[in-house]
Amino acid sequence: MTDALVSPIAPRPAGPTVAIALGGGGARGLAHIHVIEVLDEFGIRPVLISGASIGAIMGAAMASGMTGREIREHTLATIGRPGQIMNRLWSLRPSGLSQMVSGGFKFGQFNLERMLKAFLPDRVPETFEALDIPMKIIVSDYYAQRECVCERGPLFPALAASAALPAVFRPVVIDGRVMMDGGLCNPIPFDHLAGRADITIGVDVIGQPPAGTAELPNSIDSLYGATQLTMRSIVTLKLEKGAPDIFLQPEVGRFRVLDFAKAAEVLKASEGIRDVLRRALDEKLSRTG
Repeated sequence: MTDALVSPIAPRPAGPTVAIALGGGGARGLAHIHVIEVLDEFGIRPVLISGASIGAIMGAAMASGMTGREIREHTLATIGRPGQIMNRLWSLRPSGLSQMVSGGFKFGQFNLERMLKAFLPDRVPETFEALDIPMKIIVSDYYAQRECVCERGPLFPALAASAALPAVFRPVVIDGRVMMDGGLCNPIPFDHLAGRADITIGVDVIGQPPAGTAELPNSIDSLYGATQLTMRSIVTLKLEKGAPDIFLQPEVGRFRVLDFAKAAEVLKASEGIRDVLRRALDEKLSRTG
């Protein structure tokens, strides 16, 4: 884990190179699958992936060598089926009363690292070094109140920390430091791509609460809705400082942060981003080719 960019760059292939930043947004981040599939269509293998929260998880699957289609099929076969979700969660149940009381499934204390190992494909390796594509995972240091970058060593603790949404998942201790949701500091880490590729892509799945309703949000929606305000402000300032070459915003705003069981609906609603990316890539590649 580092606070600066120090990892080596993968060998540059012939032609324009591409680097991608996948952002945080809970279940809305399933729309990242469309982006990965379009890159596959173009035969593009990123030279670097940066990710925060769900973007780190999707990015890890891509960095493991999985295609977008494989990621889609695994997603729909697991979290896209409520029965499968319950089966996999049941496999994580505490083995006895003592474990349940001391550290079992208390709200706000779910062990996300264990859950990721139950849900992610077996092809996702244990370490950064075993990934096919270099990756930078953004985490937030709770006590130091700053962003940190994980890019070497054990992979799953970094993924769990980056996606550890406050009040839902317990923070993760990495190198003696308490880490949590990377999206709190850097929701779409496209700044970590600067100078690393000919074409940079950022994917915004933050979304926003649906307008035109007086419905009172529940506690989780309120919490995430409040963080959306901060995340949106961070992204706006970052875009003013230096935007990626391609900036994508899939239509995911109507979904809640924990709507993972609606995976098929999220993918259906956001599929329009595919044509947006195709047009953008055609334009950029024609200029840089």
